[in-house]
Amino acid sequence: MTITEALAEMKTLAKRIEKKQEAIAPYLLRQSIVLDPLTDVGGSKEYIRRERQAVDDMERRMVGIRTGIQKVNQTTPITVEGETKTIAEWLTWRKEIAPGRQKFLQRMHGSIRKVREDFSKKGGVVAEDVKSVEINVTVNVDEAALLKEIEHMETVLGTLDGQFSLKNATVMVDVT
Repeated sequence: MTITEALAEMKTLAKRIEKKQEAIAPYLLRQSIVLDPLTDVGGSKEYIRRERQAVDDMERRMVGIRTGIQKVNQTTPITVEGETKTIAEWLTWRKEIAPGRQKFLQRMHGSIRKVREDFSKKGGVVAEDVKSVEINVTVNVDEAALLKEIEHMETVLGTLDGQFSLKNATVMVDVT
């Protein structure tokens, strides 16, 4: 099965497990004078045992699917903007690194823009190097490179989403 199919099965299994757990609840207890409503199918105890076994089997299947996906993610490469990493590495980068880096780059750009605007209102001058005599504030970052880095991050993240979708639809998962 593909990663997409495996992920869909995970959702289905989770819903089925929840329904089975809910279905067991009404049969956990009954007054001894009340007849067992499940006598025809082996009784409440047997019903609960079978349903719990079914839940255990589905949980094992979920672990197998997730493990299969992880194995494939550890070995399947994706190249984005000339950089190759495994799916697992890209997923980690997207979750753990990209949000902080984007925020940091945006804060840098915003700070520079704000200071420039404030200085412009006051008639001051902002220069990108110390060669100008009229310098009041020096920007210590290559702004064009900063903007390119911000754009690059957006491109990488957008391309990654497409690559993840493509890989999820085509990469096969071995479920044990």
